[in-house]
Amino acid sequence: MEATLTFLGTGTSMGVPTLGCDCAVCASAVSPIGDSRNRRTRPSLRLSYNNHVVLIDTGPDFHAQAIRENIRHVDAVLYTHGHADHVLGFDDLRPLSFQLKENLPLYADVETADTLRRIFDYTFRVRDRYATAARVSIHPLDESVAGADVEIFGAHFRRVPVTHGAQTITGYRFGTAAYLTDMSDIPPESVPLLQDLDILILDALRRQPHPSHSHLERSLAFVEQLKPRRAFFTHISHDLDHTATEAELPPNVRLAYDGLQLNFEIA
Repeated sequence: MEATLTFLGTGTSMGVPTLGCDCAVCASAVSPIGDSRNRRTRPSLRLSYNNHVVLIDTGPDFHAQAIRENIRHVDAVLYTHGHADHVLGFDDLRPLSFQLKENLPLYADVETADTLRRIFDYTFRVRDRYATAARVSIHPLDESVAGADVEIFGAHFRRVPVTHGAQTITGYRFGTAAYLTDMSDIPPESVPLLQDLDILILDALRRQPHPSHSHLERSLAFVEQLKPRRAFFTHISHDLDHTATEAELPPNVRLAYDGLQLNFEIA
């Protein structure tokens, strides 16, 4: 079935503009005559298909992203990992969860689920639970094998383990697209899960190597290895100007930007 993918945010954990920074990219992000594509909120994705809306991550900018993209309802959320820039918008799911007849399903690995329960204790505790807490249920992902999948409203989401520094986190493949944010490496067992892609989305933080994120040259090497039809880089810092960087990239590789929409087949 056909699906639409929207980049809610494409920035690094500090966002662009980065607070206190006067670099050319940060200045461009806020200038009326600058490049609005340099304005990067924290990374998140919306998938729309079959009259359903599925999110991947809810970062601290989710409230503003939802208003910008007119998100009126959410049917499920998948999480990649428990870092602040991917989960701190969780509480903004509250009014959206109230619309549903059943609890809003959340999908996460065990470590991320534990992080959500710890940070948002008032949502999950049984005793003295906050009266208007989000109505949600966590569904743990199967971590026993790479490629384990969960079906959500007729679409299969396959867990793709990726390396984020010393940590293993969750990427996702859904139909002909895959989303690998916050990755520094792709382990061998995940490579077969990333074949025959129309869209590959992966981390490309900056030009210089980083201990827990892929950088531009490394991400281009992953694209060359995996050979998707199209590739889009996300989790981008203020080191990369949109126009100047894209001028260096192969025709099938682009920088993603907040609000960019792509159509693809999901199954």
